[in-house]
Amino acid sequence: MSSPTDFGLALAAFTMFFATVGPVECAVIFAGLTSRHSRTSRNVMALKACGIATGVLLVAALAGKFILTHLGVSLAALQVSGGIILLLISLDMVFAKPHGAFTITGPETDEARHKDDIVVFPLAIPLLAGPGAISSAIILAAKAQEGMSGTAVVLTALIAVMLIATLFMLIAKEIHAVMGLTAQNVVLRVSGLLLAAVAVQFVFDGLAATTLRIAGANS
Repeated sequence: MSSPTDFGLALAAFTMFFATVGPVECAVIFAGLTSRHSRTSRNVMALKACGIATGVLLVAALAGKFILTHLGVSLAALQVSGGIILLLISLDMVFAKPHGAFTITGPETDEARHKDDIVVFPLAIPLLAGPGAISSAIILAAKAQEGMSGTAVVLTALIAVMLIATLFMLIAKEIHAVMGLTAQNVVLRVSGLLLAAVAVQFVFDGLAATTLRIAGANS
């Protein structure tokens, strides 16, 4: 049976990945970018993009701490910087701004509409595996690497969210037809509120760890 700690980590990881990947929003954008493609073509692109994005996020989660160690960056520093970035993203989401965690810019959208292959860019990166999702993967995995169970929980939450994103992109046209702007903004704002809470907690944890380190060095 999972411990309360594992359950809390699983809930936090799932919430953060769901907010930063944005399966519903990605599906709506995907439907707009692929409106002229056949269903078979859209399905192939969705599966490829989600597979590539999942691979990128898994690499970030598994190798992130190793890279940070060799760069001389502490987990506390990443928590504070990552928390600030995620907080800024969450504010965009809460106020439903057009350039949030999982949107692409106007020039990127124009380029995507004229490209035959949009799987890697902009679908996989930065639409699915954007800076918010990558930062979340590194921070959550680094915090959980004290035990294998924690790492497994984070990776399971990541894969679960990516499976949901895959499903939503496969039925993107239907989601785009059913969901109006109001419903999309409701999902965006609720996810933003949850992400803001987790982001602030990351900053608190990073500052607390830094304070303890300084206190220990001065004692």
